[in-house]
Amino acid sequence: MVNIFILTLKNVVPAAVADTAYVFKVVNELLENSGKTPMFNVITVGLSNEVKLNNGLFTMTPDILMGDAGQADLLIIPPMTGDALAATYLNKDFASWISKQYKNGAEVASLCVGAFLLAYTGLLKGRLCTTHWAYANEFRYYYPDVTLVDEKVITHQNGLYSSGGNNAYWNLLLYLVEKYTNREIAIHTAKFFVIDLNRRDQSPFIIFTGQKNHDDEAIIKAQEFIEKNYADKLTIDQVADTFNLSRRTFERRFKKATRNTVIEYIQRVKIEASKKQLEIGRKSINEVMYDVGYTDVKTFRDVFKKIAGMTPTEYRSRYNKE
Repeated sequence: MVNIFILTLKNVVPAAVADTAYVFKVVNELLENSGKTPMFNVITVGLSNEVKLNNGLFTMTPDILMGDAGQADLLIIPPMTGDALAATYLNKDFASWISKQYKNGAEVASLCVGAFLLAYTGLLKGRLCTTHWAYANEFRYYYPDVTLVDEKVITHQNGLYSSGGNNAYWNLLLYLVEKYTNREIAIHTAKFFVIDLNRRDQSPFIIFTGQKNHDDEAIIKAQEFIEKNYADKLTIDQVADTFNLSRRTFERRFKKATRNTVIEYIQRVKIEASKKQLEIGRKSINEVMYDVGYTDVKTFRDVFKKIAGMTPTEYRSRYNKE
C-alpha cells in the first residue's frame, strides 16, 4: 500500500486537497474493478485538529497531526492562497518535517504555489521546479538557487515533483498515477476526469508583466522605456545610454533586478504585445510582426514559439474566435 500524505496547510486551497484525495480514490476503484488490489492509502496531515479557511467559510479536519504521522511514500503540498511568502511562513513548521520525510524515502510533490513551501525546505536547491507563472518573478527573487522553469506544466527530479498554475495540478496527479500504476490506468483516470493527459507546457498561458519588485529605480525606468517603445528597433547600447549607464553596468544591474537579460526582456515584451493582437485583432501575422518591431518572419516565428510554446498561427487559432 502506497501511503500518500496530503498537507492541510493553514491557507490551503480546499478544492486541491479534495481533488487530490478523490483522484487516488478513483484509481483505487479502477484497480478494484479490474480485479487488482487498491494501492493508495490517502491521509490528510495538519498542524492542528481544525483548519479554518476562506474566513471560516470552510473547515478542514486532518486525519492526523504532523507529530503523529508515520512515514509517507508520497507527500503532496497543495497550493496556498494569498501572498505566497506570507503563506509559506504560516506553514513553516512543516518545513523540517517535509525534509525529514524526503530524506527517509518519501517522494514530495508541490502543486502550484505550494512550490514556495517546498523551496523553503531547501530540498530544491540546485534543482528544477515550476509554479504558477504569475508568481514566477517572486519565486526567482526569493529562491535564486532553484532553477525555475515556469514554462513547464510539471517537473520531476530526484523524487521531487512540481506543477504549474492552478489546474495544472491535474496533470501532475495523472503523472503520479501513471508512475505508481501504469499507462492504462492513467489514461482511464484522465478520461474519467476529462483531462488532457499529455499537457506538459504552460507557455501559452503566461502573461508577461515584467519583474518590478526591486529597488533599482534606473532599471525600473529602463523597463518602462522598453515597454513603451517595444515597437522600435531597440538596442542595449541605446537603452543604456538613455539612462546614462555603461553597457556592462546596465546589463549586470538589469539581469540582477529582473532575472532576464535585456534582450530576453525586450523579446518577451514584444511577444506579449503580439499575443494580445493575435487574440483580439484581425491583422495578418505579418502585420502583427511589423507592429511589434520585427521585420524577419523566421526570427519572429522562432522567438514567438520559444516564448509562447507554439507558433503565431497556432496561437491565433487557439485564442482568436473571429
